Amino acid sequence: MAAAMPLALFVLLLPGPGGWCLAEPQRDSLREELVITPLPSGDVAATFQFRTRWDSELQREGVSHYRLFPKALGQLIAKYSLRELHLSFTQGFWRTRYWGPPFLQAPSGAELWVWFQDTVTDVDKSWKELSNVLSGIFCASLNFIDSTNTVTPTASFKPLGLANDTDHYFLRYAVLPREVVCTENLTPWKKLLPCSSKAGLSVLLKADRLFHTSYHSQAVHIRPVCRNARCTSISWELRQTLSVVFDAFITGQGKKDWSLFRMFSRTLTEPCPLASESRVYVDITNYNQDNETLEVNPAPTTTYQDVILGTRKTYAVYDLLDTAMIHNSRNLNIQLKWKRPPENGYIHYQPAQDRLQPHLLEMLIQLPANSVTKVSIQFERALLKWTEYTPDPNHGFYVSPSVLSALVPSMVAAKPVDWEESPLFNSLFPVSDGSNYFVRLYTEPLLVNLPTPDFSMPYNVICLTCTVVAVCYGSFYNLLTRTFHIEEPRTGGLAKRLANFIRRIRGVPPL
Repeated sequence: MAAAMPLALFVLLLPGPGGWCLAEPQRDSLREELVITPLPSGDVAATFQFRTRWDSELQREGVSHYRLFPKALGQLIAKYSLRELHLSFTQGFWRTRYWGPPFLQAPSGAELWVWFQDTVTDVDKSWKELSNVLSGIFCASLNFIDSTNTVTPTASFKPLGLANDTDHYFLRYAVLPREVVCTENLTPWKKLLPCSSKAGLSVLLKADRLFHTSYHSQAVHIRPVCRNARCTSISWELRQTLSVVFDAFITGQGKKDWSLFRMFSRTLTEPCPLASESRVYVDITNYNQDNETLEVNPAPTTTYQDVILGTRKTYAVYDLLDTAMIHNSRNLNIQLKWKRPPENGYIHYQPAQDRLQPHLLEMLIQLPANSVTKVSIQFERALLKWTEYTPDPNHGFYVSPSVLSALVPSMVAAKPVDWEESPLFNSLFPVSDGSNYFVRLYTEPLLVNLPTPDFSMPYNVICLTCTVVAVCYGSFYNLLTRTFHIEEPRTGGLAKRLANFIRRIRGVPPL
């Protein structure tokens, strides 16, 4: 006999304007990824991308509820009828010659270019108001953008998203090259992220590590994209990108090995709960080409291959949404080590420490005949403490000369030298055979001009301070030490008595 089995059906109902209705699926999504690329120069580039996509037409629908898409930017799109917005803050310059091509390059300072909808009547007015609002959102000096630094390009800066026409009248472009990027710009940028800097890849965005790099660029890109294959409706896409280049020799203490903790002083502990995709990509192209000279730890579960910027690349993929990826070790600290010294491993570099030790760079190289070799080092000028300046600081500061030690082939074969019988000038450097001889050369000292403060200002301050102290102290000392005496009036001298005698004779009252 079969018994009836009761079934329970639960349906989520939400109150709507016309009564109770079924809950709608989420119309927005978040993807985040980090791409780590060892550069040819030995540095390491890290590129963050956070993409928020919202299936909504902000300029047609009356949107009042925001979940993942930042409300501040959504209101800008609707109020100023924006088609696209691209804003970047960059410190440093991407050196393509040494680092290769970047994913997305930006100029130094602040760059802003905007495409407006063709319904905007006064583009210049909207452009000025928009720059002022963005200045407040990102704590930047974008309010200095005006007609003197704004142009309308006609060939460059085509729309990156959907575009029905390319009337450049609705395009505005401006650059502030003197804009200084600092923590005040990074903090509001991080607040636009759905998980802020609490979870996911954004926990690595530590200000003191990001700005201690050779290159730093953060950007915001807003554009409309197709929602489906036939592009019957549009969605709005917000991409927040951040690219930094770490000096591997400084962060790695003279080694090219690196790890997440060494670069960001943090590791990944959990994915962003609002993200539908959270991955880390590590460029291991050289890993395959150099006969496994690199060792990536932990081993990736999958790899990804594609042609990037005209070059076939291979990436190790780490999926943070894979529970086994993090829970096995409670955190993810990706490391890359050299299993054997690379071609330039005879190079010995010891970075300097302020007021403790200088730089040391040693290279063992073999120079071909009739060749020229140039060695250049990048440096930054900084202010010293006022007690560290020499008596003649305007003359400059000397850098120790470089040393060149070489074995030079001998034109004439020499006989073995008897140290005791040969002259002293011929037995200073030992020679193993007569085919070459040893020389040590020195370059000239390098004179570097450093920023020098105005040393007359302390002198003026000292003089003014001493004058004020002398006047105040002298007056106060006189008040404390001076004594006052009251003198009685005298009866007068001979002249007064003679005058009174004459006045009595004349009948006039005496003095």
